[in-house]
Amino acid sequence: MAISFTEPDYNNFNRKVMHYQEVLENTKAYRTVWHKSLKKDIISLLQKSAELAKLACTIEERSEIRNLEAVALSLGSVKSGLGEPVGDGLHRDLIKQNGSLVYQQLFNGKILVLINYPYIEKYGQPQPPKTIAIYRPEELKEPYFIRHLETFITEIINWEDYDDDRPDENQRIGFKMNFEQEAVKPQVEV
Repeated sequence: MAISFTEPDYNNFNRKVMHYQEVLENTKAYRTVWHKSLKKDIISLLQKSAELAKLACTIEERSEIRNLEAVALSLGSVKSGLGEPVGDGLHRDLIKQNGSLVYQQLFNGKILVLINYPYIEKYGQPQPPKTIAIYRPEELKEPYFIRHLETFITEIINWEDYDDDRPDENQRIGFKMNFEQEAVKPQVEV
């Protein structure tokens, strides 16, 4: 049995192949931008912002794998104040990682922005990172960095100031919603 493509079928396939080739070229271009300028720009903006806000942090470059590099604003690690007994009245300090804001190159050259939450070793499981967004290099502008930093600090404050008396906005019980809306006047039957 012979199968023949129609002209529209071929044109549709050809457009998809062209799009595929464009995506591959974009990956190369995004990686070039990262190495030529974007990585340095991210470091500079994070340093400038931290200095203006007097935020104690370090800016770290991670480059274990080429083209999967990252820049992280880290709040470092400290003794948590918790200690585990090791015998004879001695306690070993548990270390707390204070969290970080990460700009990570993806396999396709785009930039993943995420938050690593604080955690205390041997005290529960670390929370999974929160993805803020994924950007093409040209989309990352200074106002975005400020928003990322604000989101990061807000998330860190919420973690540090954990209080189970405050309801999580995403965990409200359905009937509670009725009490937060304007009261509806009952209709009187005549």
